[in-house]
Amino acid sequence: MIGLTNYIDGKMPLKVGLVGTGYAAKLRAQTLQSDPRSDLVAIAGHTPEKTQEFAQTYQALALDSWQELVERPDLDLVVICTINRDHAAIARAALTAGKHVVVEYPLALEPKAAEEAIALAQAQGKLLHVEHIELLGGVHQALRQSIREIGTPFYARYCTINPQHPAPRKWTYNPVLFGFPLSAALSRLHRLVDLFGEVVSASTQARFWQEDPEFYSACLCTTRLRFSSGLIGEVIYGKGKTFFQAERKFEVQGEQGTLIFDGEEGKLVRGETTAPIEVGSRRGLFAKDTKMVLDHLLEGTPLYVTPAESLYTLKVADAARESAETGQTVYLKN
Repeated sequence: MIGLTNYIDGKMPLKVGLVGTGYAAKLRAQTLQSDPRSDLVAIAGHTPEKTQEFAQTYQALALDSWQELVERPDLDLVVICTINRDHAAIARAALTAGKHVVVEYPLALEPKAAEEAIALAQAQGKLLHVEHIELLGGVHQALRQSIREIGTPFYARYCTINPQHPAPRKWTYNPVLFGFPLSAALSRLHRLVDLFGEVVSASTQARFWQEDPEFYSACLCTTRLRFSSGLIGEVIYGKGKTFFQAERKFEVQGEQGTLIFDGEEGKLVRGETTAPIEVGSRRGLFAKDTKMVLDHLLEGTPLYVTPAESLYTLKVADAARESAETGQTVYLKN
């Protein structure tokens, strides 16, 4: 348990700094502002104008840089919601400055940097929480509860395709800022790892459509994972202007049935019988994650995921990246 003895019985709110002004930052800020146990003190963003506007909305101080934010002595917690490339550097700086840290996945784009941040958090006695809200979502929870219905699972396929016309010229389409797609969009792999455990090997193919030297207009990554249980998992991730049909589908084949989650609709198929599966909402997950962090820091309640678990999936993603670059199957050292 990481305790904050100065905050017993709500005598003083937790002082929070936020790095980022995008969608995730907005949802974090709303929750932090509405919870009396937290006080959103300062915000650092990419552009001064947007940072100032964002800070005014949440009655916080706008700062010029994340470096200035993490050095503020009045902050207890730093929440990182900015470009993937900078996650590890900001987390290390905040931990070194004696802050607790919450960061959106991935913790880093390279496993070594993630390992260093986790070791630093342990040495400093501070919380390092890597958000993985996909584990809290209705589809994942329904899948977890239903998987026993299909006997021993032997094949899983998770496909997310997001057409964009035109492709946006934003950081999520910049390979330097976003990272290798399966590392950057780590939740795609983390769903399978959380359900099926240890991965033996990864075989990956990737293609990018790049008409601009800085941004690609589309990408497609497919990886086949072999798990130590014998299960074969496939993850397909595509986005951009070369796609024309959106898809978000998770399928698990078992020896006694099949689970299919298409969007927010789930069903169990066994023989000639198909039964619907109730799926909870996707809404409010960032708020739920944020409240769980406050509960953990102030009351010692457990969190739903550990940095080590996120790191393991990052190592799987890095093996997928190596496979895509070399054209070879990469075996993980477990």
